[in-house]
Amino acid sequence: MTDSSSSPARPALRERKKARTRATIQACALRLFREQGYDATTIEQIIDAADVSETTFFRYFPTKEHVVLDDEYDPLLIQAFQAQPPELSSVQALRGAFAGVFGGMTAQQQAEQKERIMLILTVPRLRGAMLDQIPQAMQVLARAMAQRAGRQPDDLTVRAVAGAVVGAAVAVSAAVTDDAGADLPALIDQAIAHLEPCLAL
Repeated sequence: MTDSSSSPARPALRERKKARTRATIQACALRLFREQGYDATTIEQIIDAADVSETTFFRYFPTKEHVVLDDEYDPLLIQAFQAQPPELSSVQALRGAFAGVFGGMTAQQQAEQKERIMLILTVPRLRGAMLDQIPQAMQVLARAMAQRAGRQPDDLTVRAVAGAVVGAAVAVSAAVTDDAGADLPALIDQAIAHLEPCLAL
């Protein structure tokens, strides 16, 4: 007889294993990029370093660019945003969401995030791919903000606020590239705080 009491733990265990595999692949890739450069590093080398199969690699990352560009923070930010108290404005709620997600990073996670940011802004192919992702990021954020404010995602004001927030994130990325020792959560909080008095939904 199957012990049904253990079944809820199985999906969580699978998700933790998947997260560990993803993190291992990314950590090994970043080490190789650091040691020999992004362009000189092949997918085969990342697979060998992470000790995973080719199938496993492509299950998580369709291209080498995605190893740098993809992370778990966007869905976490949306979840944290949706969980903010209803009396907060959209920008205040976003500020709280960013503080909760990025403020909870370990020192290693912060270092890896900053390393990824610097790669994205200094490797032309990655920079171009990041720019291609901006409309999608704005769309995801606009949907979440519209839902909270009871408006439509294609509302121009919603789109403008979402665009300003994404622009602030890009500004933080540039600041991190200029100063590798910068405090990433503090920079993000400062950038969103500058928007708070000006933007409302």
